[in-house]
Amino acid sequence: MTTETIEERSRPAGFLGSSASRAAMVLAVLLVTFAGAGTAFALNNNTTPVAAGPHDGQRPEGCVAPDRQLQMYAVELPRDPVTNQIRLGYGLTPETASYPGPTMEMIEGECLAITLHNQVSAETLSQLRTNPTHPLGVSLHVHGVKYTQDSDGTVHSGSFVAPGESRTYTWYAKPRSSRTGSPGTAGYWWYHDHVVGGTHGTQGLNSGLFGGLVVRRQGDVRPDRTYVTAFGDRQSINLRRGAAADNCDLENPVPGPACFVAKIGERVEFIVIGMGDDMHTWHVHGHSWADTRTGMVAGDNKALVDSIPVIDNKTLGPGDSFGVTITAGDSVGPGHWMLHCHMQFHSDLGMATTLHVLDENGQMPPGGHQHREIVNRTPLNNGGSTDGAPAAGGDQSTDPHAGHR
Repeated sequence: MTTETIEERSRPAGFLGSSASRAAMVLAVLLVTFAGAGTAFALNNNTTPVAAGPHDGQRPEGCVAPDRQLQMYAVELPRDPVTNQIRLGYGLTPETASYPGPTMEMIEGECLAITLHNQVSAETLSQLRTNPTHPLGVSLHVHGVKYTQDSDGTVHSGSFVAPGESRTYTWYAKPRSSRTGSPGTAGYWWYHDHVVGGTHGTQGLNSGLFGGLVVRRQGDVRPDRTYVTAFGDRQSINLRRGAAADNCDLENPVPGPACFVAKIGERVEFIVIGMGDDMHTWHVHGHSWADTRTGMVAGDNKALVDSIPVIDNKTLGPGDSFGVTITAGDSVGPGHWMLHCHMQFHSDLGMATTLHVLDENGQMPPGGHQHREIVNRTPLNNGGSTDGAPAAGGDQSTDPHAGHR
């Protein structure tokens, strides 16, 4: 891998050096032209788009060949126990699928090929769509990195996966280049479905088809732990709220989408994602961070250091993503530290969870049960329980705004 833009491979000599080659090229151009005209005719006449197969060589400029290949599965998970909403998830195996899906990590200069296998039944996808003519399928659409339209994960490009089928998507983490001025792609991003239910994949996101992506620059300090926090509609964190947003076993905590735990002194990284239609803020008690790409301040340049704000609360809009990196318990010690949206009525209605900082022996500090009981209390006039997840399900095929009432 390199820190400069990879140049396109040179074309073999004599490519058009014979009349036979030129004739073959003319014929190929005509075939592509007629095929494209046929596709445009079909779309303009409102026919249902069909998932197209991936084409060899459809890679972003700079990606000569994939450096790694991964298998990804979209599967149906057990319905939400509170709302009975349909739940879907991505996983590197069908058995490990979850929401959020697996956190993907790349290094600038790396090219990644991901083969998505759609194991969600046509029956389930039919229940989620808002238009009976909308095609059935799932997809991968990614933010931040480079890809061709063949890997866009959209209906209009045909780059989705029908039930029982597979498709390969190619992502390229373009490196920063001082020569060209390219900013690179290092940062905190996310990926999600863009097809389930409708053109924008709203029901796919509401059901759980999303995950975090971090692109690192060579030399970046690695965290000890990485968590994804997707703030969404109905005051949800990772499609959970209230008691469901923190299900850590206080005797034997297992890190996961609803259990944020770290040992004191560990470097903890959060990929923060904004989903749905609401504005939020991301706040964690007892900790702050430098508002930079890595959460750190490097070097001794006083003017530069003084220009970087240190914050403990950051605004998050729909589609936004950013990273937060903290040192667990730095100067404050072990404890049960609230992590929540600071829009007061959001947190009042259950948009809160906890970062559990263990002591140096890896033991949970005391007071966890009392803390959890207090955090999960809700105002008497909130109109309903805060347990469970946003109820965009059950009836989600008929109401595109069901997730944010």
